[in-house]
Amino acid sequence: MLEGKRVLLIVAGGVAAYKSLELVRLLRARGASVRCVVTRAAAEFVAPLSFAALSGNKVYGDLFSLTDESEMGHIRLTREADAVVAAPATADLIARMAGGRANDLAAAALLASDKPVLVAPAMNARMWAHPAVRRNMALLESDGARRVGPAEGDLACGETGPGRMAEPEEIIAAIERLLPAAGPLAGVRALVTSGPTHEPIDPVRYIANRSSGKQGHAIARALCDGGAEVTLAMGPTAEPAPARAKTVRADTAERMLAACRAALPVDVAVCVAAVGDWRAAAPSGRKLKRNGAAARSLELAANPDILAALSAPGRRRPALVVGFAAETENTVANAAAKRAAKGCDWIVANDVSGGGVFGEDRNRVHVIDAAGVETWESATKAEVARRLAARIAAAHPGGGARADNGSAAP
Repeated sequence: MLEGKRVLLIVAGGVAAYKSLELVRLLRARGASVRCVVTRAAAEFVAPLSFAALSGNKVYGDLFSLTDESEMGHIRLTREADAVVAAPATADLIARMAGGRANDLAAAALLASDKPVLVAPAMNARMWAHPAVRRNMALLESDGARRVGPAEGDLACGETGPGRMAEPEEIIAAIERLLPAAGPLAGVRALVTSGPTHEPIDPVRYIANRSSGKQGHAIARALCDGGAEVTLAMGPTAEPAPARAKTVRADTAERMLAACRAALPVDVAVCVAAVGDWRAAAPSGRKLKRNGAAARSLELAANPDILAALSAPGRRRPALVVGFAAETENTVANAAAKRAAKGCDWIVANDVSGGGVFGEDRNRVHVIDAAGVETWESATKAEVARRLAARIAAAHPGGGARADNGSAAP
């Protein structure tokens, strides 16, 4: 999402300025270009030369530079940026921003900015809790600035509490959310389900499956990269969610269906999650004891069918519904039958009989629609996700204009 984006980084004076070096490195690694404005106080903590070396650009700091300001440098810096990030933002910088001050290059650039502004506060916990600081921050947010952090933990002063600057990865995720989406799927609202479900038997046991969530999360990420506005309904998985996606955790089939219904209306629904077909009919509120029994019967009840529910005709049915089918035999035939039974538009099928798909990084799929079957060669799950996102973009359901606001449930 940051490829080709231009970030103006304002570094204020604080111990957390050292983290901004890593922020610059990570931004560059993601394809963004970075220009840095380093305040006089920040230069006491980190040498401007370090920012110049990592950014590959000149570092700015002097409001009265004859060469820079002859070209109105503080105006040009913000006009040539896609986003302005203040990290760390000290109590002093926040106060000056809130008061509309322009007494150094950092403050002047922020005041002259017409671009999205992200603030990453960093200061002593008592300073952060002070009414003046909270008032200033609230004013900035009401003026349209976004905030990330601060985090709670050990502070440079030896105290513990809220005041640590957010970690560079968190700041990057916030920058990605800050920037407008662009790409072939811009304007498209998408729902993706991912991961397994855990259907409780008792407080310590559950019915589950081997899904890792890797393929579903990769598809959510690819749709985000294409510019779509994505809601990710995810079961229990260790996979990190895409920064730009709205994430809803749903550990059971019933909760996942509720999350999907709450996300409607959308243009595209991609049901990747391996939702449990059954749940315990009467889960125990206490741990079931063996007590010497050789066997125990477990009565099962059918779970709701999320794919069928989303595919059902109605005013809120997505324009494109894509299902997944993990098969152990007759992969294409069984998946085609599933597509017909569920009423979805496409089915993506794979053969999991060898046990080499769940939790692995590669997949080989067949895409089945009304026109027939496409068989894709084995590829990484990320590549499968990108190819599916491109296919969705080609079928383009028309973006937000196609998402109906009717009240009928699927």
